[in-house]
Amino acid sequence: MILREHYMTQIRPFYESDLVKIITGIRRCGKSVILKQVMNELEAAGKRCLFLDFDLRPVRAKIPNADALIAYVNDYLGDDKLYIFLDEVQNVEGWNEAARTLRLYNTSVFITGSNSKLLSREFTKELSGRYVSFRIRPFVYREAKEYSEQLGRRFEISDYLVWGGFPAALEQQDIESMKRYLNDLNSTIIYNDLENRYNIRKKDVFERIVDYILVSNARIFSAKSIADYMKGQNVSVSVPTVIKYLGYLKEAYVIEDIPLYSPKAKAKLNYYYKLYDEDVSLNSIRTSGNRYDLTHNLENIILNELIYLGCEVTVYNNKGREIDFRAVRDGKLYLIQVAYSVAEEKAYDREFSAFAGIDNTMKKIIITNDDIDYSTSTVYHYKLRDFLLMDEL
Repeated sequence: MILREHYMTQIRPFYESDLVKIITGIRRCGKSVILKQVMNELEAAGKRCLFLDFDLRPVRAKIPNADALIAYVNDYLGDDKLYIFLDEVQNVEGWNEAARTLRLYNTSVFITGSNSKLLSREFTKELSGRYVSFRIRPFVYREAKEYSEQLGRRFEISDYLVWGGFPAALEQQDIESMKRYLNDLNSTIIYNDLENRYNIRKKDVFERIVDYILVSNARIFSAKSIADYMKGQNVSVSVPTVIKYLGYLKEAYVIEDIPLYSPKAKAKLNYYYKLYDEDVSLNSIRTSGNRYDLTHNLENIILNELIYLGCEVTVYNNKGREIDFRAVRDGKLYLIQVAYSVAEEKAYDREFSAFAGIDNTMKKIIITNDDIDYSTSTVYHYKLRDFLLMDEL
């Protein structure tokens, strides 16, 4: 597995902190691997480490609850600081009490877990401010490319636009195996994690709404518009129920909702959002045949990349013309339009005209999959293959 230095850089300043370090994110994005990479780095520096994987039955049998965990760790305490790594910690009854106690010892505590009993975002609620969390995501393209090369395979941008960046998906030997893995992962998240966690009774309604949202990524929605669409499909669902279901998807890090920014109000408009999939494979496995939605998936991976680069992102409304992203990083402001291609004149005019009337105090960028440079005197054109390897805008 590749060293995910992007996340390690964020975690290192907290190695000695008495706050509980939570590694969180969607299922199978590589949380446990990062936990082990942190431990390996500390062990290489001569630190004393204790790793417990509660996915293993013998470990669960020996340490079933908080009291047993505290007693077990006590046997390892000494004069030197102990670095404790608790993987799949949700399998320990009262894990939150144990974590709050252990952080008061001469220790540094790191935890992660899956969504089977406790959704990723809920881990933070259980520790009441005594934590710092780090959200891990599926691979961005540069990571997927590096990992594929490590596996001795080629992974093109066209592959990433369809199959995304779940690490284990890249390990599969062929497309059919990859589809099978991704469909099984989808079922685990939707059926096991969400339907069971929230005891959803109308499972058919929930699944139809989820399918509609995930296959319609990079589009503007409101809860009402989703309810209205489902009504047109002869599915009766209330707006409050849609809001609740969207909340479930966000809790499990399945979707990202990006609010609209109004320059007139200089504020976010919180009743409309653009919804994106955490990974574009969640769209692709819902398409029929090989008619993959490359246009919207392209915008989705740009959003994921901007978040990876540390940008605060909203959708920009330029007097009724939508600009895909308003990105802010380190006090710098960027307006970014995304299109699969602007080779055709109509597409060129449509995409570039979105910037009409905006002064040059904001950097204006258009990102496409074209090989020709379409930059103008006021708008920078970034080729997708170049953008996906940039460290900053």
